[in-house]
Amino acid sequence: MSETNKLSFGCRIKESIRDCSGEIVFGMSDGVVSIFGLVAGMVAGAQSGNVILLAGATAAIAATVSMMAGVFLDIESERDEARVEARERAAEIQRDPQLAVNKLISDLKGTGLSGTSLDAIREDMKANPLAIQKFEDAVAGEEETLAQKTSPVIHACWMGIADFIAAMTPVVPFIFLPLAQAKIVFIFGTVILLILLGIGRAKLGERPMFRTVLETVAIAATAAIAGALVGLMIS
Repeated sequence: MSETNKLSFGCRIKESIRDCSGEIVFGMSDGVVSIFGLVAGMVAGAQSGNVILLAGATAAIAATVSMMAGVFLDIESERDEARVEARERAAEIQRDPQLAVNKLISDLKGTGLSGTSLDAIREDMKANPLAIQKFEDAVAGEEETLAQKTSPVIHACWMGIADFIAAMTPVVPFIFLPLAQAKIVFIFGTVILLILLGIGRAKLGERPMFRTVLETVAIAATAAIAGALVGLMIS
């Protein structure tokens, strides 16, 4: 692969990660919280590391596939809905172009535009009424444009990767360590991941760092406590 192709590939990966950052954060949150709670319950009630490994790994894989399918279907449904709404809006404008133009100008009067600008927009829209729909789409914001730019398959894949990595974090210690040691490592390893996830959430959403980290850890801790209580009751 040439240097140019490597740079192009790297740029596409970075752009894909940026466009799917919401799915990546959500996937990691879902994976680590759900499996942390499950493994905590197994630790409280199981006497074998192999049992915990089997249950945790199986749940991680099942959850990953489920989340990937959910994201894919959700984005597909949103795009289908947007396509139907766009078609209906276009038909509505074509049925009564004058009404659509008047409605648009009425909405724009509260934005502070001058009368000259409003008159110019009115004339442009009269000449091409379907431009009203493009104007409305542009005003709707860039978030929708970004969401439509990346394939649902890519969104689902990033969700799956993030979910699986995070979900396997509490499970991995039981692959390599004896049960007693694995119990300790699984807690500390998961907490470290939660702190990093909280930092990532804070930076991505420009939220208070300490509060976001504390919130992320607290949610997972609640799931772990609930899982442990169930494990103790059943055992």
